[in-house]
Amino acid sequence: MTYNDWFDQHAKKHATIMKKLEGLDEYDIVQYFIFENMVKNEPDFCDLYATNTKCHEMYELNCYMCGCSHFRFNTTPYIQEELEYHSVCSINSKRGKRSITDAQVHQDCTGCTVPHGEDFILSNFNHDWLTMMGKVKN
Repeated sequence: MTYNDWFDQHAKKHATIMKKLEGLDEYDIVQYFIFENMVKNEPDFCDLYATNTKCHEMYELNCYMCGCSHFRFNTTPYIQEELEYHSVCSINSKRGKRSITDAQVHQDCTGCTVPHGEDFILSNFNHDWLTMMGKVKN
């Protein structure tokens, strides 16, 4: 699955859940997206939920911003002859790293927990996931 495909599919899943949560305030919505609750109540939101596996090891993983507003990816095909940044971190997080394969540079965010903390989510909160993630696609 391409970044673009995942991005579009995830936006639809997030919107579906948000419709179910209409009428709740921001805090209650963010609380709903705590990993353990999502595994129980929204098993199709993430493939990792089937095995109760967290994408990032942290005490209270919150899945509201699954994906990060600092992640950037190219939506155009890359040129095989040139090393291309296919995905990067716009804030160059010290917890992230880049992997280089097949003439591409991919951002590896597995060590970074920035978008999964409640403070970050609430300070960037929007009911529309696509609005929060507006700069991700290059």
